[in-house]
Amino acid sequence: MRIISGTHKGRRIIAPSKLPVRPTTDVAKEALFNILNNQYHISSVSVLDLFSGTGNISYEFAARGSENITAVDSNYDCVKFIKKTSSELDFPITTIKSDVFKYLEKAPVKADIIFADPPYNLEKEEFTRIAELVFEKKLLHEEGQLILEHSKHTDLSDVPNFRESRKYGSSVFSFFE
Repeated sequence: MRIISGTHKGRRIIAPSKLPVRPTTDVAKEALFNILNNQYHISSVSVLDLFSGTGNISYEFAARGSENITAVDSNYDCVKFIKKTSSELDFPITTIKSDVFKYLEKAPVKADIIFADPPYNLEKEEFTRIAELVFEKKLLHEEGQLILEHSKHTDLSDVPNFRESRKYGSSVFSFFE
């Protein structure tokens, strides 16, 4: 994986092979940030990165100037890797080791962008639950949005607050507001 733009542009980040992750591809990530650049001043947004895995999305926001980023993952090694990498790159990423669903129940933060990249094999009900919790708990700032990354085999268009989806290879980003 590499940082697409901003500080550290082009820098490759090699995650340990033992991490149980499937990082967002560079092509999909670049497309996502092209969309977000047209909607936000990335340097001024607050970000909640759920199921953060390697921290790939958090690093991209940080490289583009975001200073309020929280990365949540339940895997200790993932959280440790994000903490180490963000320290090496001097990125302002707060890491939290927690089950994402439990975190959302008690989340102490609101964000402009909530990005969630759960395992693709989650049941549709669990994807739906993520969206429900974000909107029930009012975790988005005004004009904020939830972005769920999922497999092209999962259709979330009937989930409340769904706006649109964009497909990139085998990955889909569904946007909720």
